[in-house]
Amino acid sequence: MNSTAKRLALIVAAIALSGVALLAQETATPKREAQVEHRANNQQKRISHGVKTGQLTPKEIAHLEHREAKLNSDIAKAEADGKITKKEQSKLNKEENKDSRKIYRNKHNAHTQN
Repeated sequence: MNSTAKRLALIVAAIALSGVALLAQETATPKREAQVEHRANNQQKRISHGVKTGQLTPKEIAHLEHREAKLNSDIAKAEADGKITKKEQSKLNKEENKDSRKIYRNKHNAHTQN
């Protein structure tokens, strides 16, 4: 192979690799969005369960719903550009972890609805 053919082969290989990298990057973003959305939905179900069972007081419910509304707003902001970056996902995960602990504590404290 002459040098021109080698360069052409390298260019074709580089383009193919960059295409695979872009494809992998595009498929990773929906996973982040799906994970964040799944956790938010799961937490909303946990709050609803606490309401049904009487484990949460009206004040606790209002506080948790306020936190969930803020989380949903933050998710919408992160998705505004069409994707959730790793940094945004990390921030959302921290917020969801904090909310999850708060839900658990409120459901398992001694306060119940009358």
